[in-house]
Amino acid sequence: MNHEDQASSTIRLGVLAWLKRASMVNGNEFTRGELEQGALVNGERVVLIGPQGIFKPRQISYYPLSITTTTKSPYADSFSSESELLLYKYRGFNPDFHENRRLGDSMGQNIPLIYFHSTIPGKYLAIWPVFIVADNPAQLTFTVAADDALQLDYPRDDEHPELRRAYVTRSVRQRIHQQTFRERVLQAYKGRCTICQLRHVSMLDAAHIIPDNAPEGEPIIPNGLSLCKLHHAGYDQKFFGIRPDYSIEVRRDILAERDGPMLKHGLQEIHDSKIHVPTSYKLKPDPERLARRYEEFVIESG
Repeated sequence: MNHEDQASSTIRLGVLAWLKRASMVNGNEFTRGELEQGALVNGERVVLIGPQGIFKPRQISYYPLSITTTTKSPYADSFSSESELLLYKYRGFNPDFHENRRLGDSMGQNIPLIYFHSTIPGKYLAIWPVFIVADNPAQLTFTVAADDALQLDYPRDDEHPELRRAYVTRSVRQRIHQQTFRERVLQAYKGRCTICQLRHVSMLDAAHIIPDNAPEGEPIIPNGLSLCKLHHAGYDQKFFGIRPDYSIEVRRDILAERDGPMLKHGLQEIHDSKIHVPTSYKLKPDPERLARRYEEFVIESG
C-alpha cells in the first residue's frame, strides 16, 4: 500500500492531539458515548469507535483509526506470555476480510493507531499510539506494540525501536490491569468504601487482599476491597485486620491510643463491626484470602 494520503493523515493526527487534550482532564478514560460523539477536528466530528473492533471513520480513506477490546468481545485478545505484547484477534476467520487486510497493511506503513480497552461495560481506557508489529494469518492474530506518544512529534532514529516499544507496552499492560481491577472492584461495591460507606469515588481505592506481587494476588474482584484512602492506609499498615467472617479487629494499641476525632471515629469505632460486601456471592471477598491476610495481622500485631 501507499503512504496514507495527506487529508487522512491530518485527521489522524488531529484525533491524537484531541485525545491528548481530553486525557489531561479525564486521565485517559472515556465513556462509550464520548467516543461515539468523537473528536472535533477541523470543525468536523470524527467518530473514534464503532460496533466492530477494527474501526475506520468516514473521514479516513483506508487505514483503521482504532482497535477495541470490549468486556463482551467474542475474540480472545490477550498479552503474549513471551513477548508481553498485545495479541489482537482478526475479525472473523478470513485473513483477506477488508478490515483485517487494512489493519495488516498499516504495519508496513507504520500507521499510528488507538487502542481502546474496556475496563467495565461502557467505559474505556485509551492507549496511543500503538502499532501493528506482526501479522500471523495462521493464528488469525495481529501483534500490537505501544509506543511513547512523543514519537509522533519527535521521531527518533533508533536502531532498536522494538526495545522501547516492549518497555512501553509492559507499562501499558500493567496500567490496563490496575485500572480494570479498580473499576470492577468499585463497581462491585457500588462506589462505596466497604468500611465507612464513603461515596466519593475520587477518594476510593481498589485494595488487594493478597498483594498483587504474591502468587495468589490476582487482580480479580474476590481479591479486592473498595476502601477509602484512610482505611486503605490503615489496612496496609495493619492498624486493623479483617477476619474471614468479614468482621473488623482493630489493633489493641490503636484502641488504647488517645488522639483526635479522626482516630476515634475513623479507626477505633470500626472495631468489631462488619464490612459491607457485594450481594453477589461470586463478588464477595474470598474468605481464604482474608484468612491469610488476617494471620499476618495477628502475627505482626503481637
